[in-house]
Amino acid sequence: MEQRSQWGTRIGFLLAAIGSAVGLGNIWRFPATAFENGGGAFFVPYLFALLTAGIPLLIMEYTIGHKYRSSSPRSFSKISKGMEWIGWWQVLISFVISTYYPIIIAWSIMYTYFSFGTKWGDDPTAFFVSDFLNKSDAGIFGSIVPSVLIPVIFVWIFVFFFLGRGVKKGIEFANRIFIPTLLIVFIIIVIRALTLPGAMEGLDAFFKPDWSRIMDGSVWIAAYGQIFFSLSIAFAIMITYASYLPKKSDITNNAFITGFANSSFELLAGIGVFAVLGFMATQTSQPVSEVVQSGVGLAFMVFPEIISQMPASSFFGVLFFGALVLAGISSMISISETYIAAVQEKFSISRGKALMFGGGLAFLASLLYANQGGLNLLDTVDYFINNYGVALAGLFEVVAIAWFAKGLRDLQTHADNISDIKLGIWWRISLGAITPVVLGFMMLQNLKTDLSRPYEDYPIEFLFNFGWLVAIGAMLIGALISTKKWPKNDKEA
Repeated sequence: MEQRSQWGTRIGFLLAAIGSAVGLGNIWRFPATAFENGGGAFFVPYLFALLTAGIPLLIMEYTIGHKYRSSSPRSFSKISKGMEWIGWWQVLISFVISTYYPIIIAWSIMYTYFSFGTKWGDDPTAFFVSDFLNKSDAGIFGSIVPSVLIPVIFVWIFVFFFLGRGVKKGIEFANRIFIPTLLIVFIIIVIRALTLPGAMEGLDAFFKPDWSRIMDGSVWIAAYGQIFFSLSIAFAIMITYASYLPKKSDITNNAFITGFANSSFELLAGIGVFAVLGFMATQTSQPVSEVVQSGVGLAFMVFPEIISQMPASSFFGVLFFGALVLAGISSMISISETYIAAVQEKFSISRGKALMFGGGLAFLASLLYANQGGLNLLDTVDYFINNYGVALAGLFEVVAIAWFAKGLRDLQTHADNISDIKLGIWWRISLGAITPVVLGFMMLQNLKTDLSRPYEDYPIEFLFNFGWLVAIGAMLIGALISTKKWPKNDKEA
């Protein structure tokens, strides 16, 4: 087997890890989540979740990747042969996400173009749903939408180019450009947003603490959920990235830097988003609470409406949607690397062949979203693969390692031997008790909600075929792939 690739520098690894963690969710999920769960008071459970789940899990995944110097499935198989399927499950979750992520990037590319002259007109919602996507009802896919298909093809060409160049010349090089650029662009956005009329009202709504919510269990679950989904944990990404680290690498320090860098960007995004929402509330004489949205609605319906009302609207629009493109591309590269590395190792083939096979399949699957029913399909797949893929795989991962393999002390020893910050009992308690309990409770709450009423009132058959079946299928196919033996020339690192 060929010598394993390595990062060129420590900063190269950190930028790639931060680039993976900093994605679209930081911009369109965190601000609304914080606002809806106590505003400034939300930062208490958020920080607690970061220190008891986010960073401990990052340390664990960095240590696994670094210790076993393999893709996620191979690393899990080295811990215990019966755990390999968890690695493949995570790889397939990333594969599924990589089929729809380029669609959102494609929308962002088109909206960067639409920003010139604010081509979405007076009704951005109608423009996005009808004029741009020509959206059909759930379950009806209709015809291909050329304005989505063409940029999706360009996104994949871009991703293929950087992944094809390998770890050092491709992934590291790309993130050295994208992440500093993203930070500069977003700082400009925030500075501009803070000068808008009503910006301070927006920030007041964002930061004003509602201490009455602090004892609400749902607020703490929301904090853990935000940390979990925003740090690229249980995607097989961080294990794969850490496997490319040199043998002498400060794992614990790297995890703290990645975790706090991600949270800092979320805070920056919250300031920018709520400054802009405060402006919109002032312009429309509404309270800030009436204009708060998250997800696709915030990015492609609310923000265009706000941008239209701003001075130098085209410039601000290009900056905002350009930031979405940069955040999306950096995450897309990391998501795709997981299955390329895994396929390359499992089937003992070249990186080029693994890229053509894994990336080619993901590209073909992404075309399923480039039609009139693509928005409904994306919404459903994203919801189920996150709630019953990522979160559940994370629960299985931490329980398997902490409870069954009893591997936390061994991993702690490995991390402590090469890190300046030594891990104490807080790390083992966090992973052995706090994280499994919180993730388990999250699962029960999600199941209770989704079994009591259909998600977004979509047809039951549609949710089963493209929600439940996709989430369960990733687990089953992962277990199936794990039955194939590893190549005989695959040597232990």
